Amino acid sequence: RFIFALWHLLPQNTQFADHSSSAVMHRRALSRVAASSRPRLLSRHLLRRMSTAAAEIAERGAAAGLKFYQFSFVDLFGVQRSKLVPASRVAEIAEGGAGFAGFAAHLDMDPTMGDLLAVPDAATLTPLPWQPEVGWLSCNLVHEDTELAHGPRNVLRSVQARLAEHGVALKTGVECEFFLLDGSAPAARPALSDPFDVQAKPCYDAHALMRRYELISTLVSHMEQLGWGPYQADHEDANGQFEINWDFDDALVTADRVVLFKYMVRSLAERAGLRATFMPKPFASLTGSGCHAHVSLHEPGTGKNLCQGGAPEMHGLSPLALSFTAGLLAHAPALTALTNPTVNSYKRLGARMTSSGATWSPTAATWAGNNRTALIRVPDEHRMELRLADMSANPYLMAAAIGAAGLDGLRA
Repeated sequence: RFIFALWHLLPQNTQFADHSSSAVMHRRALSRVAASSRPRLLSRHLLRRMSTAAAEIAERGAAAGLKFYQFSFVDLFGVQRSKLVPASRVAEIAEGGAGFAGFAAHLDMDPTMGDLLAVPDAATLTPLPWQPEVGWLSCNLVHEDTELAHGPRNVLRSVQARLAEHGVALKTGVECEFFLLDGSAPAARPALSDPFDVQAKPCYDAHALMRRYELISTLVSHMEQLGWGPYQADHEDANGQFEINWDFDDALVTADRVVLFKYMVRSLAERAGLRATFMPKPFASLTGSGCHAHVSLHEPGTGKNLCQGGAPEMHGLSPLALSFTAGLLAHAPALTALTNPTVNSYKRLGARMTSSGATWSPTAATWAGNNRTALIRVPDEHRMELRLADMSANPYLMAAAIGAAGLDGLRA
């Protein structure tokens, strides 16, 4: 399901078209979504921009006192891959891209293919707050002078371009949940790190939250330093589970931040002798970790919110927002291939009971007002909350799938 759903987000070459009944079924599931453009060759104009970007990275990095740069991308499964580049060579490497063997990561490539180049986006240069001499960069993948069509960040950028053609810019805000585990426990037998975190209904437990004050407050402080606008942190519905919320933004910006957020949480947890996991359902009896996505549609250029202004019986959503929502509902079964990509994901979605009394995960393609049992909740007229995804989702493909399904609703 994952491969078929991803396939329909990519530019298609007709010689690879599969007209078997299985392929047709999945093609209908995510039909007509962002598959009209072909992989983009690197034009002279783009090459000049790359040269400017390389200079910008080197200049900004020197001003920040950076000694190393981490050229980063994620593979199809959202696993972060990177290379460390010394400051003395960053302009050179940023110019052409850091080379990787694509087969060594989950990118559906074979060992005979040439180098995969990770070309950094200068706008993403971020000194790591916990390692300030290192600058983190999110990269776009290029293969043989062509943007890799199924590179996750490229997929999202392609969907954004298709939405822009319909006069829509997609913004997202996500609720990232995670567990803090005992760092000394074997991976095969995970254990919670706080022996006192035992409440039957642990959500918002003040004591459990403050026992992890040092780590949680450091994370929030780092996010403030990065300009993300964190506004609250809490102990979640499972023992040992936490969540930190920050401001919504452009879908690509948010996806970049989710990648960096997971990296930061894991790194700081390890320093504290803990282990952070974003596994959807690490404990059968406890609530799983979701990645609820708050989605809003905006006018490109002005940023005007296009979701509001509808009738009260439609929870205030505009006809445009309702069409986008209809696309999400129509493609909900296929969306799960990208929003819930692991076997463990379905232990969260399929759970019938937890020790707290609720799973907080949807079981049917429904929408409602301020109702947390629905697949899509409408908390107010400015946004829709898709409660389907979990933390194992690739953040770029999740956002791309949301945008593509919604786009199909707009076209219909």
